[in-house]
Amino acid sequence: MDWRFLQGLLSGVNKYSTAFGRIWLSVVFVFRVLVYVVAAERVWADDQGHFDCNTRQPGCTNICYDYFFPISHIRLWALQLIFVTCPSFMVVLHVAYREERERKYQAKHGEHTRLYDNMGQKHGGLWWTYLISLFIKTTFEVLFLYVLHYIYDSFKLPRKVQCDVSPCPNLVDCYISRPTEKTVFTYFMVGASVACVVLNICEILYLIAFRMVTLKQRGMARTPSRKIHPGLSCDGC
Repeated sequence: MDWRFLQGLLSGVNKYSTAFGRIWLSVVFVFRVLVYVVAAERVWADDQGHFDCNTRQPGCTNICYDYFFPISHIRLWALQLIFVTCPSFMVVLHVAYREERERKYQAKHGEHTRLYDNMGQKHGGLWWTYLISLFIKTTFEVLFLYVLHYIYDSFKLPRKVQCDVSPCPNLVDCYISRPTEKTVFTYFMVGASVACVVLNICEILYLIAFRMVTLKQRGMARTPSRKIHPGLSCDGC
Protein backbone atom coordinates (compact mmCIF):
# COMPACT_ATOMS: atom_id res chain seq x y z
CA MET A 1 0.00 0.00 0.00
CA ASP A 2 1.30 3.48 -0.94
CA TRP A 3 0.91 5.87 1.98
CA ARG A 4 2.50 8.91 0.30
CA PHE A 5 -0.86 10.23 -0.89
CA LEU A 6 -2.25 10.11 2.66
CA GLN A 7 0.91 11.73 4.00
CA GLY A 8 0.60 14.59 1.52
CA LEU A 9 -2.99 15.27 2.53
CA LEU A 10 -2.28 15.17 6.26
CA SER A 11 0.66 17.54 5.86
CA GLY A 12 -1.89 20.25 5.09
CA VAL A 13 -3.66 19.50 8.37
CA ASN A 14 -0.49 20.10 10.36
CA LYS A 15 -0.59 23.91 10.01
CA TYR A 16 -4.10 24.07 11.46
CA SER A 17 -3.31 21.76 14.41
CA THR A 18 -2.47 22.58 18.00
CA ALA A 19 0.78 21.41 19.61
CA PHE A 20 -0.95 18.19 20.68
CA GLY A 21 -2.20 17.71 17.12
CA ARG A 22 1.31 18.05 15.71
CA ILE A 23 2.63 15.51 18.20
CA TRP A 24 -0.25 13.17 17.27
CA LEU A 25 0.61 13.52 13.59
CA SER A 26 4.27 12.73 14.29
CA VAL A 27 3.34 9.64 16.29
CA VAL A 28 1.03 8.44 13.52
CA PHE A 29 3.67 8.74 10.79
CA VAL A 30 6.81 7.76 12.68
CA PHE A 31 5.56 5.07 15.06
CA ARG A 32 2.62 3.72 13.07
CA VAL A 33 2.75 4.32 9.33
CA LEU A 34 6.55 4.03 9.09
CA VAL A 35 6.69 0.92 11.27
CA TYR A 36 3.77 -0.54 9.34
CA VAL A 37 5.37 0.01 5.92
CA VAL A 38 8.98 -0.81 6.79
CA ALA A 39 8.61 -3.75 9.16
CA ALA A 40 5.16 -4.95 10.23
CA GLU A 41 3.83 -5.48 6.71
CA ARG A 42 6.75 -7.80 5.92
CA VAL A 43 6.37 -9.77 9.15
CA TRP A 44 2.78 -10.71 8.25
CA ALA A 45 3.48 -11.19 4.53
CA ASP A 46 3.93 -14.96 4.88
CA ASP A 47 1.56 -15.64 7.78
CA GLN A 48 -0.81 -17.89 5.84
CA GLY A 49 1.91 -19.70 3.89
CA HIS A 50 3.76 -20.62 7.09
CA PHE A 51 0.66 -21.53 9.10
CA ASP A 52 1.32 -25.25 9.49
CA CYS A 53 -1.01 -27.98 10.79
CA ASN A 54 -0.08 -31.59 11.60
CA THR A 55 -2.41 -33.01 8.96
CA ARG A 56 -2.46 -33.24 5.19
CA GLN A 57 -6.24 -33.29 4.92
CA PRO A 58 -7.08 -31.05 1.93
CA GLY A 59 -8.59 -27.74 3.03
CA CYS A 60 -7.98 -28.25 6.76
CA THR A 61 -5.07 -25.81 7.01
CA ASN A 62 -6.89 -23.07 5.10
CA ILE A 63 -10.06 -23.49 7.15
CA CYS A 64 -8.15 -23.43 10.44
CA TYR A 65 -6.25 -20.32 9.38
CA ASP A 66 -9.48 -18.56 8.47
CA TYR A 67 -11.01 -19.65 11.78
CA PHE A 68 -8.20 -18.23 13.93
CA PHE A 69 -7.42 -15.22 11.69
CA PRO A 70 -10.74 -13.97 10.28
CA ILE A 71 -8.96 -10.70 9.47
CA SER A 72 -5.21 -10.25 9.46
CA HIS A 73 -3.61 -7.88 11.97
CA ILE A 74 -1.92 -6.02 9.15
CA ARG A 75 -5.16 -5.39 7.25
CA LEU A 76 -6.95 -4.35 10.42
CA TRP A 77 -4.19 -1.83 11.17
CA ALA A 78 -4.41 -0.50 7.62
CA LEU A 79 -8.13 0.12 8.07
CA GLN A 80 -7.47 1.67 11.46
CA LEU A 81 -4.92 4.11 10.07
CA ILE A 82 -7.28 5.16 7.30
CA PHE A 83 -10.26 5.63 9.62
CA VAL A 84 -8.36 7.59 12.30
CA THR A 85 -6.70 9.97 9.84
CA CYS A 86 -9.67 10.75 7.59
CA PRO A 87 -11.55 12.89 10.20
CA SER A 88 -8.67 15.37 10.04
CA PHE A 89 -9.76 16.24 6.50
CA MET A 90 -12.90 17.77 7.98
CA VAL A 91 -10.73 20.64 9.20
CA VAL A 92 -9.11 21.11 5.78
CA LEU A 93 -12.51 21.14 4.08
CA HIS A 94 -13.83 23.71 6.55
CA VAL A 95 -10.83 25.96 5.95
CA ALA A 96 -11.40 25.57 2.19
CA TYR A 97 -15.01 26.62 2.76
CA ARG A 98 -13.78 29.72 4.59
CA GLU A 99 -11.34 30.53 1.81
CA GLU A 100 -14.15 30.35 -0.74
CA ARG A 101 -16.30 32.68 1.36
CA GLU A 102 -13.35 35.04 1.70
CA ARG A 103 -12.86 35.06 -2.06
CA LYS A 104 -16.52 35.85 -2.72
CA TYR A 105 -16.53 38.55 -0.04
CA GLN A 106 -13.49 40.27 -1.56
CA ALA A 107 -14.97 40.03 -5.04
CA LYS A 108 -18.07 41.83 -3.78
CA HIS A 109 -16.54 44.43 -1.44
CA GLY A 110 -13.02 44.86 -2.80
CA GLU A 111 -9.65 43.16 -2.47
CA HIS A 112 -8.65 45.13 0.63
CA THR A 113 -11.62 43.94 2.71
CA ARG A 114 -11.46 40.83 4.84
CA LEU A 115 -14.16 38.55 6.18
CA TYR A 116 -11.78 36.55 8.39
CA ASP A 117 -8.74 37.81 10.26
CA ASN A 118 -7.27 34.31 10.15
CA MET A 119 -9.07 31.60 8.20
CA GLY A 120 -7.20 28.86 10.07
CA GLN A 121 -8.02 30.24 13.52
CA LYS A 122 -10.05 27.77 15.53
CA HIS A 123 -13.10 29.77 16.56
CA GLY A 124 -16.79 29.50 15.78
CA GLY A 125 -17.67 26.70 13.39
CA LEU A 126 -14.06 25.65 12.78
CA TRP A 127 -13.58 25.10 16.51
CA TRP A 128 -16.57 22.74 16.53
CA THR A 129 -15.33 20.96 13.40
CA TYR A 130 -11.90 20.45 14.95
CA LEU A 131 -13.39 19.20 18.23
CA ILE A 132 -15.77 16.80 16.48
CA SER A 133 -12.90 15.39 14.38
CA LEU A 134 -11.00 14.64 17.61
CA PHE A 135 -13.99 12.80 19.09
CA ILE A 136 -14.38 10.77 15.88
CA LYS A 137 -10.67 9.85 15.80
CA THR A 138 -10.72 8.81 19.45
CA THR A 139 -13.85 6.71 18.90
CA PHE A 140 -12.28 4.89 15.95
CA GLU A 141 -9.07 4.23 17.90
CA VAL A 142 -10.92 2.69 20.83
CA LEU A 143 -13.26 0.75 18.53
CA PHE A 144 -10.41 -0.85 16.57
CA LEU A 145 -8.55 -1.73 19.78
CA TYR A 146 -11.70 -3.43 21.05
CA VAL A 147 -12.18 -5.31 17.76
CA LEU A 148 -8.56 -6.51 17.80
CA HIS A 149 -8.88 -7.71 21.38
CA TYR A 150 -12.30 -9.28 20.74
CA ILE A 151 -11.26 -11.22 17.63
CA TYR A 152 -8.01 -12.60 19.04
CA ASP A 153 -9.07 -12.75 22.71
CA SER A 154 -5.82 -10.99 23.65
CA PHE A 155 -2.93 -9.13 22.04
CA LYS A 156 -0.52 -12.06 22.50
CA LEU A 157 -0.30 -14.60 19.72
CA PRO A 158 0.00 -18.24 20.89
CA ARG A 159 2.63 -20.55 19.47
CA LYS A 160 0.15 -23.38 18.96
CA VAL A 161 -3.59 -23.49 18.39
CA GLN A 162 -5.92 -26.48 18.16
CA CYS A 163 -8.55 -26.81 15.49
CA ASP A 164 -11.36 -29.31 14.90
CA VAL A 165 -13.31 -27.42 12.23
CA SER A 166 -14.55 -29.47 9.25
CA PRO A 167 -12.97 -30.80 7.00
CA CYS A 168 -10.27 -31.55 9.59
CA PRO A 169 -10.53 -35.28 10.48
CA ASN A 170 -9.99 -34.70 14.22
CA LEU A 171 -8.47 -32.24 16.67
CA VAL A 172 -5.30 -31.04 14.95
CA ASP A 173 -2.46 -28.84 16.16
CA CYS A 174 -1.57 -25.78 14.11
CA TYR A 175 1.51 -23.64 14.52
CA ILE A 176 1.78 -19.91 13.87
CA SER A 177 4.93 -18.64 12.20
CA ARG A 178 7.10 -16.24 14.24
CA PRO A 179 4.57 -15.75 17.06
CA THR A 180 7.02 -13.88 19.34
CA GLU A 181 7.95 -11.35 16.67
CA LYS A 182 4.32 -10.79 15.77
CA THR A 183 3.40 -10.37 19.43
CA VAL A 184 6.07 -7.71 19.84
CA PHE A 185 4.77 -5.76 16.84
CA THR A 186 1.19 -6.17 18.08
CA TYR A 187 2.04 -4.68 21.47
CA PHE A 188 4.00 -1.89 19.78
CA MET A 189 1.10 -0.93 17.49
CA VAL A 190 -1.38 -1.16 20.35
CA GLY A 191 0.88 1.04 22.49
CA ALA A 192 1.14 3.63 19.69
CA SER A 193 -2.64 3.57 19.31
CA VAL A 194 -3.12 4.11 23.05
CA ALA A 195 -0.64 7.01 22.93
CA CYS A 196 -2.72 8.58 20.15
CA VAL A 197 -5.86 8.20 22.26
CA VAL A 198 -4.14 9.96 25.16
CA LEU A 199 -2.99 12.78 22.87
CA ASN A 200 -6.50 13.19 21.46
CA ILE A 201 -7.99 13.39 24.95
CA CYS A 202 -5.37 15.95 26.00
CA GLU A 203 -6.11 18.02 22.90
CA ILE A 204 -9.86 17.87 23.57
CA LEU A 205 -9.34 19.10 27.14
CA TYR A 206 -6.96 21.79 25.92
CA LEU A 207 -9.42 23.08 23.31
CA ILE A 208 -12.30 23.18 25.78
CA ALA A 209 -10.21 24.90 28.47
CA PHE A 210 -8.80 27.43 26.01
CA ARG A 211 -12.29 28.12 24.67
CA MET A 212 -13.67 28.72 28.17
CA VAL A 213 -10.84 31.12 29.00
CA THR A 214 -11.34 33.00 25.72
CA LEU A 215 -15.10 33.34 26.26
CA LYS A 216 -14.52 34.54 29.82
CA GLN A 217 -12.05 37.18 28.62
CA ARG A 218 -14.45 38.33 25.91
CA GLY A 219 -17.26 38.58 28.44
CA MET A 220 -15.13 40.73 30.72
CA ALA A 221 -13.99 42.98 27.86
CA ARG A 222 -17.43 43.42 26.27
CA THR A 223 -19.15 46.78 26.84
CA PRO A 224 -22.53 48.10 25.56
CA SER A 225 -20.81 50.67 23.35
CA ARG A 226 -18.50 48.13 21.74
CA LYS A 227 -18.50 48.39 17.95
CA ILE A 228 -18.86 45.11 16.12
CA HIS A 229 -16.27 44.57 13.42
CA PRO A 230 -17.75 43.21 10.15
CA GLY A 231 -15.33 40.29 10.21
CA LEU A 232 -16.73 39.09 13.54
CA SER A 233 -20.08 38.29 12.00
CA CYS A 234 -18.69 34.94 10.79
CA ASP A 235 -17.51 33.60 14.16
CA GLY A 236 -20.00 30.79 13.76
CA CYS A 237 -18.94 29.96 10.20
